[in-house]
Amino acid sequence: MAKGIVVETTGSWHKVKLDSGRVIQTRLKGKIRLEDLKLTNPVAVGDRVILENSEDDGSTVIADVEPRDNKIIRQSPRKKYHNHIIAANIDQAFIVTSLRFPATKLGFINRVLVALEYYDIQPIIIFNKTDLYRKKEMDRLEQLENDLEEIGYPTLRLSMETRAGFDEVQALAKDKLSVFTGHSGVGKTTLINALIPGLELRTREVSEYNEKGMHTTTFATMYDLPNGGYVVDTPGIKEYGVAGIDAWELFFYFPEMNALFEDCKFNNCQHIREPGCAILNALETGELKEWRYRSYEIIREELLVENKNY
Repeated sequence: MAKGIVVETTGSWHKVKLDSGRVIQTRLKGKIRLEDLKLTNPVAVGDRVILENSEDDGSTVIADVEPRDNKIIRQSPRKKYHNHIIAANIDQAFIVTSLRFPATKLGFINRVLVALEYYDIQPIIIFNKTDLYRKKEMDRLEQLENDLEEIGYPTLRLSMETRAGFDEVQALAKDKLSVFTGHSGVGKTTLINALIPGLELRTREVSEYNEKGMHTTTFATMYDLPNGGYVVDTPGIKEYGVAGIDAWELFFYFPEMNALFEDCKFNNCQHIREPGCAILNALETGELKEWRYRSYEIIREELLVENKNY
């Protein structure tokens, strides 16, 4: 009975890298497909799987998935009230962002951070294309860096034009399984091409008309790093739907809010309009940043709807 790791999923077919190093194409055994009807993909990149020969035609199939250390899940963009596993068994996630060409929405950053907190995955926030920033973007960058690092999130400036910051990314990725996620056009694929010379993944320019990125990666794919470790390139994400979290527990995954919760007057405080709420008091004084709290409000409303439909 062979074992391997899933390196690509494309619909019903999955590429598995065997422990021997050989990569094969395989499908799922029927029982795995039916185990969780709320998942669009019961097997994901990064999964460690057990293979066997099919009784029907002798072809190799994925018979079982070993227990996961963790996973990143988002709401399926195509199937309502279903979830999609982005990747599994991850050491860290690089959130690749930019403040220009195209500008990353702060809500997107917060949504990914919530998911990573929930699944206990280390985030690293990359601010890319810094060579294109004007004074207003640089001022905003400094404020965001301060806000995020106060919470405890590491940030990194990167320019693939000048290679500033690239050595740091390379060092952080060494010997780890890293997921790279971000909006289309922020330079995620260009960065992965630089980490793996000769890979030459396809990239496309950002539209000059609307500064929006265009999708080039269509399926999550894992690649070996030349000096040890793996990277997972994910499709550019326009919106990140947080999934699998109870709306009443969402504040736990905003660390700065969780730290204030014990000072709330009521132990069932939801930090919306309750009297004596330490989190609302912190928002009023500026201790809690408004751009973080507004994301909490929006995600909470979405989760209340999702929780009713699961």
